[in-house]
Amino acid sequence: MANALLISAADRRLLPEGRMAGPMPWVIAIMMFLTILAAAAAMALAGSAHTLGEDMQARLTVQLPEPNAGLRDAQASQILIGLRRLSVVKSAEAVPQAQLAALLEPWLGREGIDESLPLPALIDVELKRAGDADIAVVSELVAMIAPAARVDQQAQWLQPLANLLKSLIWLAIALVALMTIATSAAVVLAARAALNTHRATIDVLHLLGSSDNQIAGLFQRRIALDALFGGFAGLLIALVVMLLIGDRMRALGSELLGSASLGWGDWLLLFLLPLIGVALSTVSARITVLRALRQIL
Repeated sequence: MANALLISAADRRLLPEGRMAGPMPWVIAIMMFLTILAAAAAMALAGSAHTLGEDMQARLTVQLPEPNAGLRDAQASQILIGLRRLSVVKSAEAVPQAQLAALLEPWLGREGIDESLPLPALIDVELKRAGDADIAVVSELVAMIAPAARVDQQAQWLQPLANLLKSLIWLAIALVALMTIATSAAVVLAARAALNTHRATIDVLHLLGSSDNQIAGLFQRRIALDALFGGFAGLLIALVVMLLIGDRMRALGSELLGSASLGWGDWLLLFLLPLIGVALSTVSARITVLRALRQIL
């Protein structure tokens, strides 16, 4: 009972009582803020890359570079009829010439596009599944009607973008790992600094019979409280920033950016990150203090 009273009195002297009294909670808040942003970016990019891959793998573009407009339109019409009859094709739609001209206008200018310019006919094809055999069936049909036509898989054109997304995902994961290491290092430094500051108090507690585990529990609890405050403060700020960024992304109206969203599992993980940070800080503090106390003895 006496030891418990001594421990309680020492607890009030070992570390500041107020959660805002020292820099430790704010350091953890900053680390948690950056960690949550990096984790959210990694999960959103992963979802966007998955959606992009699923959408593009089953999409084909049929291009008919025929300068004769009459022959081109006839071939395009036959290909459309043939594609819609194939069991492997989910949908097939011709791209209007006006839409194609609008896409080329930024490159050629309005004056560069006129009726004498032979624009190719384009047909967007969506397959029921992205299989090589299904693509071969479409290519065979197109080649029978228009030997000069090309069948391109849209995923091939977007492969550089997919590679960029993968690189950004790994970069975000690396940032999460670095922030985790930095948070652990900050906790270790804080625990060592507290031990050095209160070395005399620790010696007195040892003389009174307090064990290393009891003393380590003091630092462990205080740092856990700091980590809890800092972790949820960082989470709150990160959520505000994420909501602001989400509004800006939705205002752009981009399908790719719009697909960079978080699911329920992703949000759950983000809300669990502060608790994971508390557990990590508590374990780091306990290990650090116990090792230092053994060296003191």
